[in-house]
Amino acid sequence: MTPNFESAVDPAMEPEFLQTFSNTARYVRFGPFQIDQNRQQVFRNGTRLRLQGKVYQVLIVLLHKQGEVVTREELKQALWPADTHVNYDANVNTTVNKLRQALGESTEKPTYIETIPRKGYTFISTAEFSAAPFPAAQGKPQESESASNANGAALPQAGSSHSRRWFTLIVVALILAGILLGAGAASYWISHFAPQFRHSFARKAPGPSSNTAC
Repeated sequence: MTPNFESAVDPAMEPEFLQTFSNTARYVRFGPFQIDQNRQQVFRNGTRLRLQGKVYQVLIVLLHKQGEVVTREELKQALWPADTHVNYDANVNTTVNKLRQALGESTEKPTYIETIPRKGYTFISTAEFSAAPFPAAQGKPQESESASNANGAALPQAGSSHSRRWFTLIVVALILAGILLGAGAASYWISHFAPQFRHSFARKAPGPSSNTAC
């Protein structure tokens, strides 16, 4: 179940943080996620995720430095003013873990955020930036995919019917071949062995008695 993190950038950090990426494209897309940076909204497959302000900020920093190692020190400076008294290490860990949880990934098999031991983190996927909104997923491709799946399901049935016809023809051919072989064997036996049996039978049969009664 996706956690419900409230999405609101901390007022104390909002101006400085947004100024860092003020000249970048408004919309960001990676995987099933889309981001509207002006509204500070994150969507997954069209459903809005509610991220805490600092969780959202960490995501934006990593996205804009994709492929680069973002050190823990950089995250500290981006998330908290210099005069803030917090346990930076613990808060960075907690914030990154919340972000991973929101994105639905784990540290064992990262899809988007990889931990660089003793250094920081890096965004390992590919993010796209655009000044215009990305096109929403259309229903037609899904329908086409369904039709393709239906056609794919029909093909095996046609192939199965074709195979059955071939199997029937082969069985009939084997039966006919057996009948022909049997008839040939019978003809050969009759033509070669039947006369010998008749001759042998004639020799053994008793003839008319040559002694007649006196």
